[in-house]
Amino acid sequence: MPASPLAPLSFPNIPSIGGVQFAVAASGMRYSGRDDLFLAFFPPTTTVGGVFTQSQCPSAPVEWCKDRIHRGSARAFLCNAGNANAFTGSAGLEVVDSCANTASELLSVNPDEVFLASTGVIGEPFHPSVITEHMAALVDGLELPDPEMWERAANAIRTTDTFPKGFYSRIGDSESYVAGIAKGSGMIAPNMATMLAFIFTDMEISQSELQSFTEKSVDKSFNSITVDSDTSTSDTVLTFATGESGNSVENHRLDFQLALDEVMLGLAHQIVRDGEGATKFIEITITGAENDVAAKEIAKSVGNSPLVKTAIAAEDANWGRIVMAVGKAGELAERDKLKIWIGDELVAEQGMQSAGYEESRVSAHLAGQDISIQVDVGVGNGSSSVWTCDLTHGYIDINAGYRS
Repeated sequence: MPASPLAPLSFPNIPSIGGVQFAVAASGMRYSGRDDLFLAFFPPTTTVGGVFTQSQCPSAPVEWCKDRIHRGSARAFLCNAGNANAFTGSAGLEVVDSCANTASELLSVNPDEVFLASTGVIGEPFHPSVITEHMAALVDGLELPDPEMWERAANAIRTTDTFPKGFYSRIGDSESYVAGIAKGSGMIAPNMATMLAFIFTDMEISQSELQSFTEKSVDKSFNSITVDSDTSTSDTVLTFATGESGNSVENHRLDFQLALDEVMLGLAHQIVRDGEGATKFIEITITGAENDVAAKEIAKSVGNSPLVKTAIAAEDANWGRIVMAVGKAGELAERDKLKIWIGDELVAEQGMQSAGYEESRVSAHLAGQDISIQVDVGVGNGSSSVWTCDLTHGYIDINAGYRS
């Protein structure tokens, strides 16, 4: 498929992260002529933090990682694309056991320090050898990732994505960085974040602290995006800290959180920009809510509304659909204090259309690729932003009768 019209012009020039080695390979499990396996290897000092899907039907790799995330250390990470290894029963458990044990033997690490992720079609069991027969070649191919290898890794974890996703940020004025890759295009809803994202830093951070940093950043990024309101079985965000730089987070706590926030939000925005069939990137900001939680619920209601999203796809200034979505959210809103802006145009206030409203100015804004909607619900001081995309016939074309 051609790249999304909202795609970045190029993949970022991501630097190497101290202690991190990458390798990619092609298994052929679903895709022909492309890499679909990604292996990362870390030094013994590496800690890991993670956040996972809230789906009650999680994949086997998600369960594997959730059982091990608080043990503190990580030595390797393996991801495959093309099959989610979800709803695969005992066969799925055999795959994760076999992959972890094979990696353990080849890398001389504890299998409980091997983390796993899978993405792709749900409900199709496969034999572990589809992956494990390529493990020796992956281990032999491990190298410090240059910008080209970062892009290869980002490509190897794609399914319906139309472009590879990467982002990095320097940690304050230190010589340390946060960098990551992600995948996601459809089955995206803010309930952890229906996607995969893998973040790396050479900062020295304890597991409990890294877990806290990760959870805070996820809430402001991956938990604040939606493409189609559907939550995946395989959602995984893993943050690995190698400690190789010798820089302790104790001296860079605020700078690290800001850098991690920037990387996760950058990746989250790219996922929305690659929403299946997307032609518009939409930022929805709610203010004046009872609290921040209520503001996010209202923002999600607007962002998930098929009527709002199709109106924006058609560049139709039908702001009544925004009123509808705010009203159905189930959170407090004061009708006669409600204010709605599309772009810079005040559309509605005092329970009716604004006296100075000019639809042509809204239409001009909707003709662009970056759309902003702001709503003040007139109740309190709560605020939140959610990012989404429009809903076009392209979404149907991609998903009707199609398997990743």
